[in-house]
Amino acid sequence: MSHPLLIVVAMFAKVRSVAVVGMDARPVDVEIDVGLGLPDFHVVGLPSAAVKEAPRRVRAAVTNSGRSWPQRRVTASLAPGDLRKDGVLFDLPLAIGVLAAAGQIKFPALDNYGLVGELALDGRLRPIRGALAAALTAREQGWEGIVLPGANHAEAGLVSGIRVVGVSNLAEAIEFLSGGQACSEPQRASVTELLGSVAYSGPDLGEVRGQSQALRGLEIAAAGGHNVLMVGPPGSGKTMMAQRLPGILPPLTETEALEATRVWSVAGMLAPDQPLVVERPFRAPHHHASAAAVIGGGSPLPRPGEISLAHRGVLFLDELPLFSRAVLEALRQPLEEGTIRVFRQATRVEFPASFCLVAAANPCLCRGSAGSTNPCLCPIGRLEAYRSRLSGPLLDRIDLQVEVPRLTQNELFDLEPAEPSAQVRERVIGARLFRDRRLESASDASDATGPADLEPGARKFLRRALDGIDASARGLNRVVRVARSIADLELSERIEEHHLAEALQYRRPVWGAS
Repeated sequence: MSHPLLIVVAMFAKVRSVAVVGMDARPVDVEIDVGLGLPDFHVVGLPSAAVKEAPRRVRAAVTNSGRSWPQRRVTASLAPGDLRKDGVLFDLPLAIGVLAAAGQIKFPALDNYGLVGELALDGRLRPIRGALAAALTAREQGWEGIVLPGANHAEAGLVSGIRVVGVSNLAEAIEFLSGGQACSEPQRASVTELLGSVAYSGPDLGEVRGQSQALRGLEIAAAGGHNVLMVGPPGSGKTMMAQRLPGILPPLTETEALEATRVWSVAGMLAPDQPLVVERPFRAPHHHASAAAVIGGGSPLPRPGEISLAHRGVLFLDELPLFSRAVLEALRQPLEEGTIRVFRQATRVEFPASFCLVAAANPCLCRGSAGSTNPCLCPIGRLEAYRSRLSGPLLDRIDLQVEVPRLTQNELFDLEPAEPSAQVRERVIGARLFRDRRLESASDASDATGPADLEPGARKFLRRALDGIDASARGLNRVVRVARSIADLELSERIEEHHLAEALQYRRPVWGAS
């Protein structure tokens, strides 16, 4: 007796998506196979724990959106298989892929769009991190557009030259991709419009009294992007002045704003109503923060730390000597190169970390200080141990060291307020514009910021000033760069003797001096 041959054809679908790795979004093909076997749903391709949980979310979202789930074995492969996948942004492409592979719906637009989004159990789409990076990758890959949660539409819409479709739930995504009614797309604001609509509203430098040397040091730092260490007893105003440094920095350029926004996006720290970082970031981590929190790290894939969140802005480290040795020594690379590289077992990522460091430290662990009515009472051994926490190579990378004395009550009442931030900011902007024009006209950019830029008299003065001092090549270079910033503030083409004299004052070590 013959039996009819049962033929079951496995069904397959492929959906475009991306995986966020470090600062980048890399293209990923979500391949779905619906075939023979007990009903099950497996995801392969180096998925993290969050990705492995996706099948339960996806199945509930599909059924709660009025669609039937295939009662067969479902296998999802995230290719390339050797790239680790983390996060929840694969929920939407997995759901659409299963429906397409099961033959329930035809998606004629599926090959032209990338899909990202986290699904709630009822089918709603939750916002994701890294939407800006995802849109940039979609444009680089030549895709027609990208479909993502509506909450991320404004952020991804900053990328021109690609269609950005925001949907609020799975049903809307199905409707759009199946060729039904097009989703309503809100008007996209450009980076220029968003930057032009914001005025600085932070604390003003005019609220500071006294501390003229420290304020001058902050102005030089703002003009040249230098790092500053302020040393003074508690209550001398170090934190107050550091908080006002962003107010004298030039406004963000479009490129800088997009760079900062990309960092904040992959870190998941963009505010829902603020798709673009429009002001210079100011980050002030506590000295008990871990190395991963400050430098960047985490598992399974590293995420940006505080130094990257401060990219194109200010990183304020109060009580600098109390930070862990791992944090202090890890600062050396970003202070020199403007980037930080984080290594894990199978992953190497690089985060931007070009910031202006403002560090503050007390002269000792007690509230006293030399020359004050409360002299230092720290035992010599404890004092030396405290001062040795900052290594020579780290201090060598800090351009300006400023002593901040505590003011008396009479001085606080009698001294005039400092200049408003707006006035100082105008000088800083003028100095940077002058520097840019000078560098454009220079035949060799290195000569425009190095010893060749010194007047003959200034060169002799520098030799005499450094005679007998064990100054490193880095230290010499930083003295000249600070002097160059001072000259730019005066709109001077060459570095003169008095520019070097002022720069050397800030190079005089105040940390560890008794």
